[in-house]
Amino acid sequence: MTVLIGGAWPYANGSLHLGHIAALLPGDILARYYRLKGENVLYVSGSDCNGTPISIRANQENTTTEAIATKYHNEFVDSFQKLGFSYDFYTRTDAKHHHDAVQEIFLSLLHNGFLYKKEIEQAYCETDQQFLPDRFVEGTCPNCGANARGDQCDHCSTILDPLDLLDKRCKLCGHEPVIRKTEHFYFAFSKLQSDLEKFVSQAEQEHRWRANATQLTKRYLTEGVPDRAVTRDLPHGVPVPVEGFQDKKIYVWIEAVAGYLTATMEWAKQHGERLEDWWNEDTRFYYVHGKDNIPFHTIIWPSILMGLHNKGLPTQIISNEYLTLEKRKLSTSQNWAVWAPDFLKRYDPDSIRYFLTTNAPESRDADFSWREFIFSHNSELLGAYGNFVNRTLKFIEKSFDSQVPLGQIDGKIKERTASLYHTTGALIESGNMKQALEGIFEFIRFSNKYFDEQKPWLQIKEHTPSARDTLRTCSYIILNSAQLLEPFLPFTSHQIRQMLQVPLISWEVTEDLPVQITKIKPLFERIDTSLIDEEYERLVRGQIH
Repeated sequence: MTVLIGGAWPYANGSLHLGHIAALLPGDILARYYRLKGENVLYVSGSDCNGTPISIRANQENTTTEAIATKYHNEFVDSFQKLGFSYDFYTRTDAKHHHDAVQEIFLSLLHNGFLYKKEIEQAYCETDQQFLPDRFVEGTCPNCGANARGDQCDHCSTILDPLDLLDKRCKLCGHEPVIRKTEHFYFAFSKLQSDLEKFVSQAEQEHRWRANATQLTKRYLTEGVPDRAVTRDLPHGVPVPVEGFQDKKIYVWIEAVAGYLTATMEWAKQHGERLEDWWNEDTRFYYVHGKDNIPFHTIIWPSILMGLHNKGLPTQIISNEYLTLEKRKLSTSQNWAVWAPDFLKRYDPDSIRYFLTTNAPESRDADFSWREFIFSHNSELLGAYGNFVNRTLKFIEKSFDSQVPLGQIDGKIKERTASLYHTTGALIESGNMKQALEGIFEFIRFSNKYFDEQKPWLQIKEHTPSARDTLRTCSYIILNSAQLLEPFLPFTSHQIRQMLQVPLISWEVTEDLPVQITKIKPLFERIDTSLIDEEYERLVRGQIH
């Protein structure tokens, strides 16, 4: 099987926060799992360096868009590496290969009859003397009355045109823009309404998308998918490769989602691979992102692929709901966020991977609180998992001179372990990461209970063969748990493999236990609960960025 996983492209206009990580983490879990299974995996993403948010940040800091994009792209790469994200190719949308490929895609869509010219009215700021990108226009959503940007209302998820907004104002200067005529290329989404309905209906029947993706997409289709402009009067981005339009740019919502394909093209070129071997109708495509990106992955990107006559359409949509922070909506403008670079300086990356998976906003919004995070770490990672591994290996070190004893592995535990591989794998493949991880930790809690009931500290005195059986069974559990948890807790699994002196084998039960263990040390350290109040105060004071 060939599996291609696309993680959403974060805007390179500010640091990653835990909401971004929560939305993107399932992509890495999928990639690591499928590699363990031995499948052909390509995991791609990159930084969105052409979007309007970067221009806004550059204006605020009186610098260039290139400087802002490079600063945050480099920071993203560092944060993702520290979090253990195993991208095969992480690029950026201002790279030459991306610009070239996007222009080819644009010309193909034009040739295939899906693009047409149209004179339109667009918001123009007379103060700043420029046509305003959609995100530079703010106002009131005509659908729900909330404050909204010109491209989308985050409150009700309605896709907007800037001219739809009530009480329009320029984000740069605050003045009301005027309306001027300009000519742009439009994408004929209306031609694909029927094809999109069939595509979404099949995905729903096969339960391949998260419910929020299916429901929201069906709502858009019911309302009718309108043709939309695919070019804009922008200073930065991919130039339109058509005579007379060179000063205009290909709009970011068509250009950025094309990054999944352009990244795959560049990766294949760099590795001497054929694109067709990785991107075809038999490939299983996963798209991993937040709720606000649903229409771009379920309507816009499939439409582009259909317009290219490309049969590599999205298979699985893994679209998380929102992560709140201490029961409040995350707000970057108000600095109400936990920023990834800051977090990673002070906490174990596997701790956040664990918490954001067991508390994942898979079907409804989930909350990050410092109290729950610290108690989760101390009770589950340290108290359950770390405790089981440490007590087992320390007992072997002390009573068997660090030699894993020969003996019989408990038959019922072998059956339960084999079943766990099957159920966990099925849950991961269907995007149910939270349930998958909960099942593994239920097994770990059971294993602690098994250790207590067997009482190897008594067995070693009263009947040594029984102690050997118990400790061999527990070693078997540790090795297989490390494999089962590698997609979720890669750093911890690596540490266990070092202590056991064994390689990671694959996604299957292994009884190939080590002969000797070495360099035993605790997997986790206790986090002082006094940090709960301290972290909350730092958050309130806005001193964490």
